[in-house]
Amino acid sequence: MGLVMMMPFLGQMAHAQASFKHVSTEYIVALGDPNANSGNNAQQWGLWHQDPGPRGCMLGDYEKLKSSGGVTPAQWKFDNKDWWLEEHGSIMEKPEFPLRPGKYVVTGGREVTSVLTVYPTDKNGVERWELGDGVKLYDVTHLPCHAARYTPAVGDNSCSPAEASKSVFPVAPGVPMPSIKGCNKKEYAVLFVIGVTVD
Repeated sequence: MGLVMMMPFLGQMAHAQASFKHVSTEYIVALGDPNANSGNNAQQWGLWHQDPGPRGCMLGDYEKLKSSGGVTPAQWKFDNKDWWLEEHGSIMEKPEFPLRPGKYVVTGGREVTSVLTVYPTDKNGVERWELGDGVKLYDVTHLPCHAARYTPAVGDNSCSPAEASKSVFPVAPGVPMPSIKGCNKKEYAVLFVIGVTVD
């Protein structure tokens, strides 16, 4: 779905109970059942305020990244205990965690656009989330995007991008991101944010 098709949706939302404004595209990373309409784990979701792909570092440049002290040309610092990889083999900066409470207009760039409500954290540290009109998480997931998080499986230095096989990239939609020796892996759905609540 192109932005031209999304703008009427934002106009309709502006006349609803909450007012929304268009924002330059941001990116939510979400964990959850693709068939779920709601859940209790938005505290595990994150947000990139800008596209992390172009700001990334390709796996083939990892040795150069190490020699720079882990500081990328985009001026974010690589963390070997918590790092992210996308479908082309680009190491990405961490998203901002947790996802702030509020209402987000989200889409997967396909047929469906919906309002994601993230509720304030409760006394147990839980953030509830809900999509409008029975929309499922899968419906607003951008399927070509992969966002995988790698953390050490054993010791602090057990998980390295140097262990990743470059031959598996790019990773096609629907194909899991590769497992990497010494790493635990979590794969996140990616949602485009095109609007937010106006306070």
